[in-house]
Amino acid sequence: MKLNAPILDHVCNIEVDLGPIQELGNGRAGKRRIIPIVGGVATGPRLNGRVLNVGADWQTVFDDGLAELDTRYALETHDGATIEIINYGYRFGDPDVLKKLAKGEHVSPDQYYMRTQARLETGDPRYSWVNHTLFVGTGARHSSSVTMAIYEIV
Repeated sequence: MKLNAPILDHVCNIEVDLGPIQELGNGRAGKRRIIPIVGGVATGPRLNGRVLNVGADWQTVFDDGLAELDTRYALETHDGATIEIINYGYRFGDPDVLKKLAKGEHVSPDQYYMRTQARLETGDPRYSWVNHTLFVGTGARHSSSVTMAIYEIV
């Protein structure tokens, strides 16, 4: 039996504004840090709105440079719904590329790997479709923000 391959359908791009990094030092698995999520915007064919100042990315950075991303934040849609976003993923690349990113230098997103799996949740019936949909994302790190393209897995 052949099953259909998943299709990705673009939902939105999210520009997430970041606060200063809070370094926590070494943990059991690697260097721990918290990066506040302080705002931003979502634009796209299915979701539009603003990122609320209520979240953070709790990262673990391993010795080989792999950053494990674990974010929670909220989106207020253009029509007043609130959607919680939990985004888990990895950022990894060549050590020289990762050093440039850490300094806030511009690096083309095709020079490193930044992928996530996202879970969206809301109590607003207008957006109940997000409660039973799987999402993936691809991202780019900038000096004080992150851009995520979020896709529904159809």
